[in-house]
Amino acid sequence: MSDRTRDPDDGETAGEPLKTAPSSSDAETPPSETLEGVPDWDDEYVDRVSDRLMHNYDLEKDYSVEGETFTLYGQMALSSKKHFLHPALSLAEHESTEHLFVRRVDRVDDRTLDRFVDLGERLADEWIDPDEEHFSTDFTFVAVAPSIPDEVRDRVSGFDGRTLLKYGYHGHYEINLAVVSPESEALVASENADVATAFRLWDSIEREEPGILDLISRRLQL
Repeated sequence: MSDRTRDPDDGETAGEPLKTAPSSSDAETPPSETLEGVPDWDDEYVDRVSDRLMHNYDLEKDYSVEGETFTLYGQMALSSKKHFLHPALSLAEHESTEHLFVRRVDRVDDRTLDRFVDLGERLADEWIDPDEEHFSTDFTFVAVAPSIPDEVRDRVSGFDGRTLLKYGYHGHYEINLAVVSPESEALVASENADVATAFRLWDSIEREEPGILDLISRRLQL
């Protein structure tokens, strides 16, 4: 892809999700029919996280892409529209997609993060069709590790992975990073990795709090 510009947040559209889904707060006790087609993970932690994700993401187990394998892969697609006076008078339709990649690792360091970022850049080149209808594509990488080194925490918390396409006329894509240590109940995530809230199993998602889809929709102003 060409004509990329790094940096500032551009104005974002208003609209509606492509598919309606209940808040992730309902994922704690999912109805049996919702479980159909959702994989089971041998990793208890990842399996419990999937219970929070399954209402908003299409999930896959042991997903491989570009020579990299992930414990869990999820995809969520949203559609937003701008209206003029009445919903029937639609001026523009924009598409937003998030690709979520989760990997259990023995340790996490700069090389781990570099591989995630490099993969995100390659997938952006291959998976995005930049045009006027493309609003955003997020590639979110989550490493599940025994601990979070200080240097990793500093890098992840300050990471900015947004790239404008054709100066924003074709939207943007963003690479997000997160590292979670379930054993020590610790997590660090880049600023726009909203899905990270699903990985804090030690914090319940209360019904009055925004769910995962609510958080992402709020950022996109859907």
